[in-house]
Amino acid sequence: MRDIDLFTKLLTLDRPWAVSNVILEHKDESVHVLLDHRSNARFHCPECRVVLPLHDHSPLRRWRHLDHGSWMTWLHARIPRVSCPNHGVRQVRLPWALPGSRLTIAFERQAIDTLLEADVLGASRLLKLSWHETWGVMERAVARGLAAKRRRVIPRLGVDEKAIAKRHRYLTLVSDIDRGTIEFIAFDRKKSSLDEFYRSLSPKQLAGIEAVAMDMWEPFISSTRQNVPDAGDKIVFDRFHIMKHMVGAVDAVRRSEHRRLLAAGDETLKRTRYLWLFSAENVPAEQAERFAALKRLHLETGRAWAIKESLRDLWNYHRQGWARRHWQAWYGWAIRSRLTPVVRVARMIKSHLENVLTYCDHRITNATSEGLNSKIQAVKKTPMVFAIGSTCRSPSTFIAAG
Repeated sequence: MRDIDLFTKLLTLDRPWAVSNVILEHKDESVHVLLDHRSNARFHCPECRVVLPLHDHSPLRRWRHLDHGSWMTWLHARIPRVSCPNHGVRQVRLPWALPGSRLTIAFERQAIDTLLEADVLGASRLLKLSWHETWGVMERAVARGLAAKRRRVIPRLGVDEKAIAKRHRYLTLVSDIDRGTIEFIAFDRKKSSLDEFYRSLSPKQLAGIEAVAMDMWEPFISSTRQNVPDAGDKIVFDRFHIMKHMVGAVDAVRRSEHRRLLAAGDETLKRTRYLWLFSAENVPAEQAERFAALKRLHLETGRAWAIKESLRDLWNYHRQGWARRHWQAWYGWAIRSRLTPVVRVARMIKSHLENVLTYCDHRITNATSEGLNSKIQAVKKTPMVFAIGSTCRSPSTFIAAG
């Protein structure tokens, strides 16, 4: 079989296209396949699909195709243009490549499979592409997926931020809590970052939102209240973010007390930092006896830890009335503790209490968003900053490497 016939079959070309020549370059181990069409061919307008005669050609271009062994393969052709009475002069669509791409469809398919198994940098090395070319393949694949994605109501959303680099650079992440998928990524954590997501939703989708889990970050609160109907009853402040503040307060009490005890020559709290960060049921068995002895010493740190553990019970209630009674008792204990970090957290929770108690109605957390952060962390390994369209509609959304 002649090489021209072989590549014609491999490329599965339909009329009017055919392989006109195949050139082997031994110097750089590459295969160059020249494509052409018959002289009287007619083509569709890419806009309205009207069949038109040839107008002219664009300059000769080439496209990267699947390698043959260690030899890189290139397709070469001049793209025909048609003159449409409705749309003017347009380049026709090619059967082997997407508009604007310098890679064939078959090669992009292989590149996507490679990207599913490796990060952008690793895939670029395996595919012998530049980082930008490899990222372009992934960006186009995401754009096609989003364009084909059915617009649907997402009842329960998670809104979270992700630190992506030094100097307080963040991403805003919106996830579908029930499906465990990322629905939106935007640069920064400003009100405008989340506004962009809400503006992309239809009135029906906005009205269909039942609950939104988030931390107590004012720009997110403001954006949700402005865009989501009846948002006051739908915002749920994430329990894990609240408990993170409380754990931080316990550690602050420990550090302060440890300094005072050390000044008096007492090393009771030395090397106990991580013990106080555990919940009661998670204390390691080998440390249980030592931790029980520490709690019996009536330390300020022990009191702060006990207050923290009592706060956890707030999320065990299924009715807001009972949860509010528990809160009132807990708040009185926390305020009277005279432990400044604890008092500070208690007052912060009080100022947001109504949307802490909405957990009883919706029972959602941002655990899904936190789990998805590990995938974002993998993207951060790429060695440069890059920008992509927010849901492929604007350039304001991006993922950045640290």
